[in-house]
Amino acid sequence: MSEKREFSWGPATGVGSMPGGDAREAAKTVTGSFEDFPHLFELPARGPGADMIGRTLGLLVEMYAHVEPSGWRISDRPGRDTRRAVSWLGEDLDALEEFTQGHQGPLKVQAVGPWTLAAALELRNGESALADPGACRDLVGSLAEGLRTHLAQVRRRVPGARLALQLDEPSLTAVLRGQVRTASGYRTHRAVDRQVVEGALRDVIGDEVAVVHSCAPDVPFALLRRAGAAGISFDFGLLTERDEEAIGESVEGGVRLFAGVVPSTDTALSDPAGSVMGVRTLWRRLGLNPGTLSESVVITPTCGLAGASPAYARAALAHCVRAARSLAEHPE
Repeated sequence: MSEKREFSWGPATGVGSMPGGDAREAAKTVTGSFEDFPHLFELPARGPGADMIGRTLGLLVEMYAHVEPSGWRISDRPGRDTRRAVSWLGEDLDALEEFTQGHQGPLKVQAVGPWTLAAALELRNGESALADPGACRDLVGSLAEGLRTHLAQVRRRVPGARLALQLDEPSLTAVLRGQVRTASGYRTHRAVDRQVVEGALRDVIGDEVAVVHSCAPDVPFALLRRAGAAGISFDFGLLTERDEEAIGESVEGGVRLFAGVVPSTDTALSDPAGSVMGVRTLWRRLGLNPGTLSESVVITPTCGLAGASPAYARAALAHCVRAARSLAEHPE
């Protein structure tokens, strides 16, 4: 855990997805905006296999999936959809490698976490993998092995990088509360025990420096901290008073907060100081030392930028950097 706490983060980064379908253009934008903390982008506009679920399914070991009208479904063997996901990931890695030559520092790589993946992936009968504890266990093992291989490949391509693995878990709260609907839509799947959820996340995180991201309300900060997350990424605008104690405990426990304060769809952007005003206010309310703000917070968009225009996406990333600078220069 000490190595995770000593990880050198950058001041700002993206969440994951970008608009459009040009890998080189996306790599140029991300690395040009976040010189200190770039990330491997996703381009879901290209279609199934480039989406975050499809990309992650392409990383699995000895588990395969194909696209049905209802979504991704388990297959017996790799098919066209899996090959397309692998091909697009290779294209994105080529572009990232090209634009990160000589990069020395943190680099973030995203994948869907085990519980959002289990909620989205269909078994052969069309029901969610979430309905089958055995399928969930197999999925966790396959994902953990696939991610180790994937991260090793990224390390070979960008040898100066210190990798942070982001697990996207937008469905995690629904899984914990039993709010994921069955295939019929008339029922919901039973809530998964919190210890089982925590254990699976811990198995996938392993020894990696990991950030868990959710842009849904009621992020389970304490559970994620116990599971070994070195960072927690969230939409700052969705926080409630109920979250504040858990946030304070996370900061005191050395967890880095990835505060999503910049809107992820086209809108008029406020001045950088205004974007982080809420972060400063929260810090004062929690009684935390303002001098630790820049050491504890990474500024991001609220969620992925796939739904934004290319021009706005560029502006939003640049705004994250300026907002982070404002936070560091004027913590109070």
